[in-house]
Amino acid sequence: QVQLVESGGGLVQPGESLRLSCAASGFILTYYNVAWFRQVPGKEREGISCIRGASKSTFYVNSVKGRFTMSRDDAKNTIYLQMNSLTPEDTAVYYCAVDLGKALDPCDNPAPVDFGSWGPGTQVTVSS
Repeated sequence: QVQLVESGGGLVQPGESLRLSCAASGFILTYYNVAWFRQVPGKEREGISCIRGASKSTFYVNSVKGRFTMSRDDAKNTIYLQMNSLTPEDTAVYYCAVDLGKALDPCDNPAPVDFGSWGPGTQVTVSS
């Protein structure tokens, strides 16, 4: 059974950092593109970063570029999102999801419709 579980969220002050984890079971992350999304109430789920399975190359949306870093630990079958210099605008529920194989390059500006096996999400709140 393919499953992703996010963890690592919490309440931090502006300027602080968090590292989110996305643990996979039932499949090997190395072979798949995996993306991080975030969602705030009343807004659409937004793809913010993606790591390509074969090359480990990454994509970041402009709003997080230079502050967030996505990585993969193949031994632990886990994806990470290191988030630095957090701002209140980063407050959201963060999800990871795996490429469904529908798009030519799903990591190029990842869209929710191209990803699946959504985890339950982890809440990130940035507030002073």
